[in-house]
Amino acid sequence: MTADTVRVPPNPVSDNAFLADFAAMATFGATPAGGVERQAGTTADGENRRWLAAWLAERGFEVRYDRIGNMFGLYELVPGAPYVLAGSHLDSQPRGGRYDGAYGVLAAAHAATRLLDHFRANPGAARYNIAVVNWFNEEGSRFKPSMQGSGVFTGKLALQEALDTTDVDGVSVAEALGALDMLGERDVFTVGDHHTAGGVQVASYAEIHIEQGRELDKAGVPIGIVPSTWGANKYEISVVGAQSHTGATAIADRQDALLGAAKVVVALRELADSYGEDLHTSCGQLTVYPNSPVVVAREVHMHLDLRSPSDQLLDEADARLNRTLAEIEVAADVRIERRFAHTWKGHTYTPEGVTLAEAAIEALELSSMHVRTRAGHDSTNMKDVVPTVMLFIPSVDGVSHAENEFTHDKDLTTGVDVLTETMARMVEGDL
Repeated sequence: MTADTVRVPPNPVSDNAFLADFAAMATFGATPAGGVERQAGTTADGENRRWLAAWLAERGFEVRYDRIGNMFGLYELVPGAPYVLAGSHLDSQPRGGRYDGAYGVLAAAHAATRLLDHFRANPGAARYNIAVVNWFNEEGSRFKPSMQGSGVFTGKLALQEALDTTDVDGVSVAEALGALDMLGERDVFTVGDHHTAGGVQVASYAEIHIEQGRELDKAGVPIGIVPSTWGANKYEISVVGAQSHTGATAIADRQDALLGAAKVVVALRELADSYGEDLHTSCGQLTVYPNSPVVVAREVHMHLDLRSPSDQLLDEADARLNRTLAEIEVAADVRIERRFAHTWKGHTYTPEGVTLAEAAIEALELSSMHVRTRAGHDSTNMKDVVPTVMLFIPSVDGVSHAENEFTHDKDLTTGVDVLTETMARMVEGDL
C-alpha cells in the first residue's frame, strides 16, 4: 500500500452523523450565549461523560475509568497488541466554548468507528488496537493544575496529590469523581515505566483540537500540523498584607494586598511587552480576602503564567519576575508567597508523526501548515512518553475559552477525515 493511498475515504453520511452528535453533545452544560459550562467533575461534566459512555458502548467499545477518572473506550482488533490512543477532553472553562477539547474527543470517537469498519473489511491490516480517551480535568479551572488526568497518566503528577486537590468549596477530586461513580480502582494502561499495576500498553497517541489562535483562519488553511510546543511556567501566589479600615487607616499605614496584586498584574504585562511576541504573560484569576468594600484587603490569591517558544527566554523572564516581585513587596509593604509552580518545557512532537500526518493530509488532497502550539494540551504530556501526533483545525478569529468560540462545520468534518486517515496509518504500524 503506497503512502499516497487513502485508507479510509471521506463519507458525507458520516459527516452528517458527526455534526448531529456534536450538536447533541453541546447541549450538556449549554449556556444561553452558545457556549458550555461543564467544569471537571460537575454534574454537567458527568452527564456528558455518561452520554459518551453510552455512545461508545452501543458501538462495541468497552468503557473503563482509571484511578484519576480518565475515561477510555477500548476496542480490540489484535488480541494482546498495544493500543493507538486518541482523544482530548470534555471539561470546559467557566462559560467556555463548545469546541475546545470536546471536538477532539468526539472526532476521535467517530474516527475510531470508521476505522472499525475499515479493518473489518481489511482483516489482517491492523497491527494495533484502538482506544478513545476523554482526559479528566484538562482545563484546570475547577481543580489545579491543568492537564491533570494526562499528568497522572504519564507519571508527571502524583496520583494521591491529584486526588486530594480541592476546589474553592473544599470538594476534592476524589469526592467529585466518586459522586459521579467515575473513579476507577486500577489503571487501564501501562505507559513506559509508569502504571505498573495497569493493563495493556499504549503504542502511540493522536489528538485533534481547535487551534485557539488565528494562523489557520488567516491563511485559509484547513489543517495545522503541530511540530512543537511553547514552554510554560504557571504560578499560584499569595500577596499578603494586613486587614484594616478603608476610611480610618492612614494611607501610609496600609499594607494593601490588593495594591500589591495590582502591581503584579501590571508588571506581568510590562514584562511581556519588553519581549514582544516571544513572551506571553497573564493573570487569569484573583481571589481577594475579605473582599469587603470597607476593608483594605489582607490577602490576594493569584494564578499567573509565562509562556515562550524559547526555554532560555522563559528562564530569563522567570528570573526577572522574581526580582520584580521582591521590588513590589517593598513598594506596597506586602509579602508575596509563591505557593505552586507547574511548568513544562518547549519540546518537539515526534518527527515521524509529523511526516505521517503530512502524508495522510496529502493523500486526502488537502492543504496544511505547521503551527506551533502556545497552549498546553494533553498531547503536551503524552508526547514525552509515546509517539504523538497533534493536529489543529481553524478557530474563527482565534477566539477560545469564550462562548463565541466558533469553527465552521466543514472544518470540523475535514478534521475528522484527517484524524481518521492519520489513525489508520498509526494502527497499521506506520508510527
